[in-house]
Amino acid sequence: MRSNKKQLEEEINQAIEEDKRIQQAFKNRDWSEIKSSDSWTIFKTMSEFVEGFEKLAKIGPCVTIFGSARVKSSHAYYKKAEEIAYQLVKHGYGVITGGGPGIMEAGNRGANRAGGKSVGLNIYLPHEQKGNPYIDPDKLITFDYFFVRKVMFVKYSQGFIVMPGGFGTLDELTEALTLIQTKKIARFPIVMVGKKFWSGMLDWIRKVLVAEKMIEESDLELINVVDTPEEAVKVIDDFYSKYLLSPNF
Repeated sequence: MRSNKKQLEEEINQAIEEDKRIQQAFKNRDWSEIKSSDSWTIFKTMSEFVEGFEKLAKIGPCVTIFGSARVKSSHAYYKKAEEIAYQLVKHGYGVITGGGPGIMEAGNRGANRAGGKSVGLNIYLPHEQKGNPYIDPDKLITFDYFFVRKVMFVKYSQGFIVMPGGFGTLDELTEALTLIQTKKIARFPIVMVGKKFWSGMLDWIRKVLVAEKMIEESDLELINVVDTPEEAVKVIDDFYSKYLLSPNF
């Protein structure tokens, strides 16, 4: 009974705090306040771009690994992501992740174990996500803005390994596909790992998006779906046996 009462109190307090944040966000501000706030945002954004460009331009060819932050180290997805990262390093690539726990930690862990470049592009979040311990100390960058961080992923990755994940993983996947489809960036390999996990989404894309001509059937060629670390790394290697490594912008 006490446990339920405590949980109810916590939920009420969270709702009150959320309401305060919403009111603060929508409070009336005069023009000078808006202008000052916008100017500060511009300079903060610029500083994040500059730091990211300066650090990542020196790293060399890398592959980004995306996936759920909620996966524990005992999970099969974690172990598979770690092995993919390990093999990528052995094939000459560095590894970039979002810098947090779960699949991100697995990617950095595999790269670190193989003695390769282990990069973490962390983000400030309400629950205070911290960089995982397997990132090279000089290759950890923490961002305030998701859109700046996403530019860094795309600009400095020669391929995306997309492990099972949630909304954040889907966001990165669909943005990369959109940018390649619209030729805003150069094509690079996108590898979705876990045929069973991704099958429902891919069926929907074929049966709905393609059928209703929202995308072309040829757009599906931008996606590679595999199950094993060996298959994932082979897709990256096969792609770059035909094309020289080059910047994506």
